[in-house]
Amino acid sequence: TKKNLRTEIAAVLAFSASENNDKVGCLFFSDRVEKYIPPKKGRSHILAIIHELVSFEPQHTGTSLSEPLRYITNMQKKRSTVFLLSDFMDMHDGKPAFEEALKIASGKHDLVGIRVYDRREAEMPDGGLVELKDAETGRTVWVDTASERVREGYRENWRCRTTALDQGPNRRKVDNVMVDTGEDYVKSLMKLFKKRK
Repeated sequence: TKKNLRTEIAAVLAFSASENNDKVGCLFFSDRVEKYIPPKKGRSHILAIIHELVSFEPQHTGTSLSEPLRYITNMQKKRSTVFLLSDFMDMHDGKPAFEEALKIASGKHDLVGIRVYDRREAEMPDGGLVELKDAETGRTVWVDTASERVREGYRENWRCRTTALDQGPNRRKVDNVMVDTGEDYVKSLMKLFKKRK
């Protein structure tokens, strides 16, 4: 799942930073900041972060990338490398809703976006009449997935969202990479870090 992959990547990054003797912190968010663990050094601190990564359950179901970006911008005074792990599905009117916060945060910190997605999100299978539920709002809707027009509309919406999400960080000169839940994330991360040298 996207959650499991984000957790694993975050753990790898935390251990890697610790091996480099860097301080590591962590921020969990939904449509608000849920929990903040200030940066510190040490193996016990890293293990505490890993424990939180595995066990943390958010209290809210919404999504807002602007909130954690604003929080880090205001809370972390020293310039830091910030890895933002998300599916980046925070959109408004077909555009990323976090553009302004990203612009401000990237001016203060070295931001790295890691977009975790599931390729099954890109294509709606033909399953007949299906009830779909929005995980954030709980709203349900019936969709005729047998309709080619509906499936093509879904594909086009995915393409537009992906293009908009690709352009945002690139426009702000934020290093970013997409990682599919069905692929080896190590290759994607290695490619990202080579690009950053």
